[in-house]
Parts: sequence; structure tokens; C-alpha cells
Amino acid sequence: MRIMLKGKIHRAHVTGVNVNYEGSIAIDKRLMQEADILPYEQVQVLNVNNGARFETYALEAEPDSGEIGIQGAAARLASVGDIVIILSYCQVKDEEAHNFTPKLVYVDGKNAITETKREVGAISF
Repeated sequence: MRIMLKGKIHRAHVTGVNVNYEGSIAIDKRLMQEADILPYEQVQVLNVNNGARFETYALEAEPDSGEIGIQGAAARLASVGDIVIILSYCQVKDEEAHNFTPKLVYVDGKNAITETKREVGAISF
């Protein structure tokens, strides 16, 4: 078995932080659906602005709200306006991993979907 990227929301903007909440990340329901992320599923969040990386679980926010809310202790790792990448993973049998493709969701400055992809391509720098 290999752990593979299953879904990604790329460069979303944090719309709120609440350190007093029990914990989690609230994500616009439509973004979750497009990235194949379920409520209460573990996600990894990468903060482009400060380099912080953390795991939490996803909660649904109102569809088409654009909400990306960092809550609980993780709220200390982000500020409103920060750009984050939200990742989910799955285990795949080795023989299936070579052809496995994640669901990639790209958003604009208001967290509206601009593009979705389900393909594997070469990375260039």
C-alpha cells in the first residue's frame, strides 16, 4: 500500500480564525465535494504565508460561501488572508498507485472554483 494524494484545494484564502473553537477547519461544502473531502475527514493544511503545516479534520461550511475557517489551536498558525493548501490522502494498492490521480481544485481570491483537474503531469520548476 502507498499513501497517495486524494484531493487538494490549492491556494485558498483563510476567511476566519477562531482559537476558542474545539478544533478543525471549516471549508466551503462545494470545495469539499469537488476535492472529495468528507466531513470529519483528516486533512493536512499548508500555510503558504508562514510555512506552518498541521493536521486537523474538515467540517462543512455553507456551500458557495468561500469560507475557509481555521479553528481551535490551529488558529494560532494562520491569519485571515493567509493562503493555504488543503490536502487529503488515501491508501492505494501498489499496483493501482502508478495510475492513481487526485482531484485538484483551484480557487481565486474569494475561494471560488476557477478550475478542477484529475490528471497526473510532470512537475517543472
